[in-house]
Amino acid sequence: MAATDIARQVGEGCRTVPLAGHVGFDSLPDQLVNKSVSQGFCFNILCVGETGLGKSTLMDTLFNTKFEGEPATHTQPGVQLRSNTYDLQESNVGLKLTIVSTVGFGDQINKEDSYKPIVEFIDAQFEAYLQEELKIRRVLHTYHDSRIHACLYFIAPTGHSLKSLDLVTMKKLDSKVNIIPIIAKSDAISKSELTKFKIKITSELVSNGVQIYQFPTDDESVAEINGTMNAHLPFAVVGSTEELKIGNKMMKARQYPWGTVQVENEAHCDFVKLREMLIRVNMEDLREQTHTRHYELYRRCKLEEMGFKDTDPDSKPFSLQETYEAKRNEFLGELQKKEEEMRQMFVQRVKEKEAELKEAEKELHEKFDCLKKLHQDEKKKLEDKKKSLDDEMNAFKQRKTAAELLQSQGSQAGGSQTLKRDKEKKNFF
Repeated sequence: MAATDIARQVGEGCRTVPLAGHVGFDSLPDQLVNKSVSQGFCFNILCVGETGLGKSTLMDTLFNTKFEGEPATHTQPGVQLRSNTYDLQESNVGLKLTIVSTVGFGDQINKEDSYKPIVEFIDAQFEAYLQEELKIRRVLHTYHDSRIHACLYFIAPTGHSLKSLDLVTMKKLDSKVNIIPIIAKSDAISKSELTKFKIKITSELVSNGVQIYQFPTDDESVAEINGTMNAHLPFAVVGSTEELKIGNKMMKARQYPWGTVQVENEAHCDFVKLREMLIRVNMEDLREQTHTRHYELYRRCKLEEMGFKDTDPDSKPFSLQETYEAKRNEFLGELQKKEEEMRQMFVQRVKEKEAELKEAEKELHEKFDCLKKLHQDEKKKLEDKKKSLDDEMNAFKQRKTAAELLQSQGSQAGGSQTLKRDKEKKNFF
């Protein structure tokens, strides 16, 4: 009997029985809380928005601290994602917070591909977690989960409508991350303009099919507040780490010539609403949605690409071992086919190379024979020329010898005639 059939029968045969006394498993929630507190929690936030919208300032204000970071410039050649991780402690609860900012987003003339580095970064975190899951020896309890749990999308306070860059980016991200749109530096526009701007943004998101994160209303304990806060999206926020004395209290605020904007005053901005929804009420739901919705979608798509399925063509459960064996056999078949193709290609190339070498050898032999014949002809010509020169030299030597002989004979004859004349002359006297 298959394991799935046994599991199905076990589930169908479950009965409810009363307890005769206290057992103690009602302490499981306390055990879970203690274990979670001792291990600590992690939360990863992605801040997407143009340079200068106050992303870093809002993060400092949200967590009531000063995070280290270099100010971004408008001269970036492309979009870069900068990740920083911090260990925070509040009471006895530890939080490993990772803040990822998009440096240079919206600063380029051509903004067509500005969303791609963000999508690639999110997918890379999913892929890293999937690779850890697929390991034989997994250490998920100590693995630093870098998957993005919340994306705060900062909208410029133009008061008119969303930019095409904002719509395209949010549309590309809505299936990969929990998007919470916020209007940055909302004190730059009036209250009436802000109300119209919120309505316009909501209308454009709906008309373009952008799915933003909706605070859950299935839990009765938070259903009312989450339902109310869903109607306030997008949040209009103001961030400030500067504290001013207002009345008898020191409060985070921004001082202007015309007055003061109090960050934690709900009549001035929605900062308190954002903090309540993001951190104090729905942080765990954001983590859960990331794992059960966005990561599961990525995981399912990747496993389907690898050939894994839940059911076979007959709608029967597909075991992992059968899937692995089928995929392995398919891979071995493809490998054998490629090996045979490569072998045939190798043999063909060897034959072609042999033919080329034979042709080259034939050409070399022909060239050698031609050069050899040419050499022999040249050698014969040189030998004939040498023989001709030797004959000329012998003839010249013979002529020279004859000339010298004649010359010597002539000189001897001339000498005898002179002696004869001298003798005759002497006799005469």
